[in-house]
Amino acid sequence: MSRPFVTVIVVAHDGGRWLGETLKALASQSYRPDRVVGADNGSRDGSADLLTQALGSANVLRLPRSASFGDAVAEVLGKLPPGVDGEWLWLLHDDCAPDRRALEALLRAADEDRKAAVLGPKLRDWLDRRLLLEIGVTVGRTGRRDTGLEAREFDQGQHDGTREVMAVSTAGMLIRRDVWEATGGLDPFLPIFRDDLDLCWRVRNAGHRVLAVTEAVAWHAEASARRRRRMTVSGDHPRRLDRRNGIFVVMANLPFLAMLWALLRNVAGSLTRTVLFVLGKQPANALDELVALGSVLAHPVRLAKARRARREGRKKGYKRISRLLTPRGAGLRRLTDMVQSFLAGEGPVDSAGRHHHAAPEEEVIAPAPAPQGNPVKRFLGRPGVLLVFGLTLVALVAERSLLGAGRLGGGALVPVTGGAGDLWAFYTGGFHDLGPGSADWAPPYVAVLAALSTLAFGQTSTAVSVLLLGSVPLAGASAYLASRRLVPDATESGVGVRVWVAATYALLPVATGAVASGRLGTAAVLVLLPACAVLAAHLLGPDARRSRRAAWGFGLVLAVGAAFVPLLLPMALVLGVLAVVLFRTARPGVLVPVGIALGVPVALLLPWLGGLVLDPGRFLLEAGLHDPALVSPALGARDLLTLSPGGPGLPPFWVTGGLLAVALGALFVHRARAGRRAKPDPQAERGRIVVLSGWGIALFALVIALVAGRVGVAGAPTWPGVPLAVAGAALIVLAALSAPRLDAARARGGPRRIAAWLVAAVAFSTPLLAAGHWIVQGVRGPLDGDARDPLPALAVMNSRHGERTLLIRGAEFTVLRGRTPLIGEAELPVASPERAKVAAAAQGLAGGRGGNDAEVLAQHGVAMVAVAPPVGPELARTLDSQPSLQRMSLSDSGGLWRIAEPLTPVPARPAHFMHTPWLWLQGALVLVAVVMAAPGRREPAEEAARTPDPALAGVS
Repeated sequence: MSRPFVTVIVVAHDGGRWLGETLKALASQSYRPDRVVGADNGSRDGSADLLTQALGSANVLRLPRSASFGDAVAEVLGKLPPGVDGEWLWLLHDDCAPDRRALEALLRAADEDRKAAVLGPKLRDWLDRRLLLEIGVTVGRTGRRDTGLEAREFDQGQHDGTREVMAVSTAGMLIRRDVWEATGGLDPFLPIFRDDLDLCWRVRNAGHRVLAVTEAVAWHAEASARRRRRMTVSGDHPRRLDRRNGIFVVMANLPFLAMLWALLRNVAGSLTRTVLFVLGKQPANALDELVALGSVLAHPVRLAKARRARREGRKKGYKRISRLLTPRGAGLRRLTDMVQSFLAGEGPVDSAGRHHHAAPEEEVIAPAPAPQGNPVKRFLGRPGVLLVFGLTLVALVAERSLLGAGRLGGGALVPVTGGAGDLWAFYTGGFHDLGPGSADWAPPYVAVLAALSTLAFGQTSTAVSVLLLGSVPLAGASAYLASRRLVPDATESGVGVRVWVAATYALLPVATGAVASGRLGTAAVLVLLPACAVLAAHLLGPDARRSRRAAWGFGLVLAVGAAFVPLLLPMALVLGVLAVVLFRTARPGVLVPVGIALGVPVALLLPWLGGLVLDPGRFLLEAGLHDPALVSPALGARDLLTLSPGGPGLPPFWVTGGLLAVALGALFVHRARAGRRAKPDPQAERGRIVVLSGWGIALFALVIALVAGRVGVAGAPTWPGVPLAVAGAALIVLAALSAPRLDAARARGGPRRIAAWLVAAVAFSTPLLAAGHWIVQGVRGPLDGDARDPLPALAVMNSRHGERTLLIRGAEFTVLRGRTPLIGEAELPVASPERAKVAAAAQGLAGGRGGNDAEVLAQHGVAMVAVAPPVGPELARTLDSQPSLQRMSLSDSGGLWRIAEPLTPVPARPAHFMHTPWLWLQGALVLVAVVMAAPGRREPAEEAARTPDPALAGVS
């Protein structure tokens, strides 16, 4: 080939640690360049002296520290005479040492492809010289730089061969001088990061080619990207500057329609990444992401000028360029990797799908051999998956009478109607239609159901069915996951014990009774209790950071549970105080996490809790209707000990007898071993304390259940299901803690082996008997899969002008404006004077008191009185006997009477002035709790601290 003229430009900036080797590598090139000049950007480490010694003072240009790489090259070219025909510029960073044949290989590739105007070498890592950094780069429509390489990929020749690429780094870039001058060189607005990408994009728009030549090799330290030296060309953080420049380059170089689509993707992607950074406890990264996007969008004039300068060949060349951009599916894959990494507690990942913080070198171990076989079969064969599948099958068979029907309702559950929008409107609409009062806030569990209904595509019936009818398999899955932390699985029977724990907990009498009675609150708490137990264990643990995070998570889960069952909150308060008293010495600082855990639910439920404080008996109620027919009038000792809360859908007492026997055996085993021990054993002593603490929690919950079952609300006892669920969970954990004793006894053989197998058989009898009984009996309770509408259709037709209807359902009443009550509406308390008057009038009508009860209702806008089915004959006769009531209909679907008194129209009351601000504050509190409870990134070690951000790899 003819000998081309080559000018080498070396730019230095505080690069003395690498510059000597770079200059030595340049001097040893097999192809001797015709001219070598240097520029020093205000170095303070002697880099300028090194350049002067190697190149001579006449060939070194000194510039201020604020000069960029592009400024330095432009200044050098301005001092040089005009280029000769076919002159090439070879640009070298001070931290880039080329192989001795690198320039020769680049020039040979340029001679073989006359359209090539920019060529770049294969870049390897300066320290680990086997490690690939880049072989050309590309970019996605969102500005994310992509090398196409795996994390820490070694060079084994797998990518060898000259190829056309989107761009190459300025570290070792060979470019024709006429092309440099025609395209304007590096953009001054991009002092560092992505300047090479922008230049190569403009070169390609001009009709030239960009090649990556793997025969040419250079080793690059990436000193600026890895923050091994101070960056002085800009005061912005490197990650923020890199992200801003990436967005700017894409927005400036894409055609108009493609630019608009990239704009939408950048906004959506940046917001998503910001949220994940915040949840991953990386607020600085979140701020960089937002500021980078904002700095581009806030200067549309600057962007318009950049687009105007690049309009030549942009649309024509985009067809060829689009083939070299990152494939469209890669962006979604990276975002998915980022979400998965956050859920795994590893922190968000960078644009290439790699974590921002790598594990230290010494912690890297050889990967385990990949498991053989079909991954789907392996997943389906896991014990936890089989357990959930089995519980789901049991639930489907047992609930056969409720499946495939029209509307779920009955018992404590109001017939499910409406959608997610209706629930949100009810929750955010402020106060009930009968006027403001301190206790008239909508029950907070309505917001939880609204959120679940939104996830179920707006179908409230789907959300309620999954939560109530699927409570057994959901509770089993929750308990199985929680048992990994609470139950030791290092024993021989570890997995079997976890399966037993989950199955026994999911099939407690409380669970089957909750399904039969339509108790949505108990079903929700059953699913949440295992998570509360795990978070409580972390909360009291020695790790202060994990304890704080667990405290926020515990408070959030407790708030959701207390929204369904308020009794959880005072129970947690008592246990929290006891924990502080008992652990204040062994666990210093325990008061702070316990305070957070108990303060979060109080803060989130504050206005609604104010109404409960004014009427403390409501702490014993839960989500749903309070129907005395669903509660046993008096629970005996046998019922409490066998965890039977009374009411429909419960198994016989002997079903849970095995659980009680095993739990008692665990207590006696630990006491016996403690009595025989000659020397104190700290580990055994801790185990005994755990057993005694578990029994303390179980007995405390049994006492609460006894009080709840004996203390009535509105003249009727309440259902003690949740306290018995807590007691059952404690007993199950106690029994599971005896598993190592059984393993030891079975290993000794003889009578002890037989006794161990007998205890295991007794333990496993509980879930097996419970599942068998539930399958045989089915769901026999007031819950109906085809519940009737409690509001007659005639009442809806006669309420077109806003007339109210008083709906009487047992001892409860609801005032509605021409529609079926939503979940939660019938539970609003009697607090305001207007509601008290309506309540007194309704009770008077139902009791046959006479007087002006109908007139009072009419004065409050009530035009009709409806009675939900079934309508008792005595109540029908009583209402018929009222002179101011006229029967409109009476059938199995309910009864309807018209009030003959003059009607006073009453407009709907506006929300209290504090309601909307409180909803915003509540949303902010939920967001704060979620962020504080979310798993943060892993702590980086010293090696990781000096590892660069891979998103900035390949630029210095």
